[in-house]
Amino acid sequence: MDHLLVLVRHGQSEWNLKNLFTGWADPDLTDLGRSEAEDAGKRLKALGLSFDVAFTSMLKRAQNTCQYILAALGQEHLQTVREQALNERDYGDLTGLNKDQAREKWGKEQVFKWRRSFDIPPPGGESLKDTAARVIPYYESAIVPRLRNGERVLVVAHGNSLRALIMHLENLPGEEIAQRELATGIPIIYRLDGELKVKTREEVSGQL
Repeated sequence: MDHLLVLVRHGQSEWNLKNLFTGWADPDLTDLGRSEAEDAGKRLKALGLSFDVAFTSMLKRAQNTCQYILAALGQEHLQTVREQALNERDYGDLTGLNKDQAREKWGKEQVFKWRRSFDIPPPGGESLKDTAARVIPYYESAIVPRLRNGERVLVVAHGNSLRALIMHLENLPGEEIAQRELATGIPIIYRLDGELKVKTREEVSGQL
C-alpha cells in the first residue's frame, strides 16, 4: 500500500511581496497568496485527493493557506495540528529587513551565504541545519506514525522547514537542498512505500 504525503509552501505573504526576511514574524497572506492557496486545494481536488489529518506551523500565513486548501477540498473541519517545529527558519537579525538593504549592509556574498548555505546561520538566527534539527525529529515522532497508520497527510509550512523535510525524504545532501527553490502554493505529492521511502514525487502546477 502506498502512503500519501503532500507538502505545500504557504501562499505569497505580505512580506514576500515586500521582499523582506520573514522568519518567525507573522504577516498574513496577500490576495495573490489566498488565490494560490485556493488553487492548490482545487488542484488536489481535481486529482481526487483528500486527507485524514493536516499539519501546519504556528504562523498564520501557513495556517490560513492550510484552511483555504481544506475549504477547496470540502474538508474545512479536518483535524489540523499546529506545531512550532514546522515554523519557518528564524532569520534573527535579518528579520524584517529588505533583502537588498541587507546586501548593502553586510555585502552580497555574506547574505548569500546566510540564505543558501546549509550550516551558516545569520546573526541571532538559525541555519537550515538548525531548522532540520527540529523539523525532522517532529516528522519522525508525530507525522510518521500517522503515515504508518495509513492516514493521508497534508503538511502546509514554509520554504525552509519544507526544505528540511524534503532533504530527509529524498536523502539529499544539505548543500543541494539549500539551493532548491520551492514555489508558493504548489503542492508536492509524495507516494511512499511500506518503509516510507519515496516511490514517486509530483509537483502539481500549471493551468487549472
